[in-house]
Amino acid sequence: MILFIVIKVWRRRNPTERPRLQARQKFTMISIIIPTLNEERSLPSLLDAVCRQGLEYEVIVVDGGSQDRTLEIARGHGFRTLPSPPGRGNGICVAAKEARGDVLFFLHADSSLLPGALNRINEVLLANPKIIGGNFRLIFDGDTPFSRWLTGFYAWIRSVGLYYGDSGIFVRRSVYEALGGFRSIPLMEDLDFVRRLERFGRTCCIKDPPLITSSRRFDRRHPLKIVYGWAKLHALFWLGVSPDRLAEIYKTHAPLPEIEEAPIWPGKPFVKGERHGSIKLGSLFLTLPTRVLTGQQVISSAG
Repeated sequence: MILFIVIKVWRRRNPTERPRLQARQKFTMISIIIPTLNEERSLPSLLDAVCRQGLEYEVIVVDGGSQDRTLEIARGHGFRTLPSPPGRGNGICVAAKEARGDVLFFLHADSSLLPGALNRINEVLLANPKIIGGNFRLIFDGDTPFSRWLTGFYAWIRSVGLYYGDSGIFVRRSVYEALGGFRSIPLMEDLDFVRRLERFGRTCCIKDPPLITSSRRFDRRHPLKIVYGWAKLHALFWLGVSPDRLAEIYKTHAPLPEIEEAPIWPGKPFVKGERHGSIKLGSLFLTLPTRVLTGQQVISSAG
């Protein structure tokens, strides 16, 4: 008994012992899961940024049927690719089952991952075993009043425990499995998961570095129409309308198709309705902060 007390006191006073013990606890791998659909424009910069991260990781690009060079780009970086049925929720479910990491990190293809992001995930989870997961402070690119408003709005809703997949959700694998993972639903799969995650335990928001997301989904659309679409969908979601029905309603508020490639031969007129390349509909995510979810914690660069 006396020997045990002596050893315990020595460990507290020995400044070199703690780092050595923490090193033993360091996560062996973070699995980065990137659902894609016709992302040849956005994916290269994200994968290049991932390659510059210092921590051990694996990348799984799970594709819902791209018609462009998305899979070629992923394989060219040496990353694993998996097919999945259409829909981000379906893709995440497929990839999470195949992932080998202790931590799962879900990224949208149009994200910009800054240096040190994976290290921060590792640091906050090791520093407090009670933190089960979280996300990053989100910044919308583009120097427009609406993109700046969105950045501020997302910061506010995060303060009450609400956030989305575009902010880079990460979670301990054991917690993900205990929650039953993401659900294969056509819309609101991220909000559905976050609600369960927040109820399960304490989460954190990493402020520095932030995650940058593209504002492309809002191009050529009036801000008031965007907010109206958000409010309508999320009010219905909170009222219990099925995701299948929400997906049908979403189509009436979805942005115009984004043409990834539109090769039109010289002298050939554009015909409305004719297929000229791969088309992708953007994503639309927000929520009505109608309830406060507890357990969130903000993590700054100082820890």
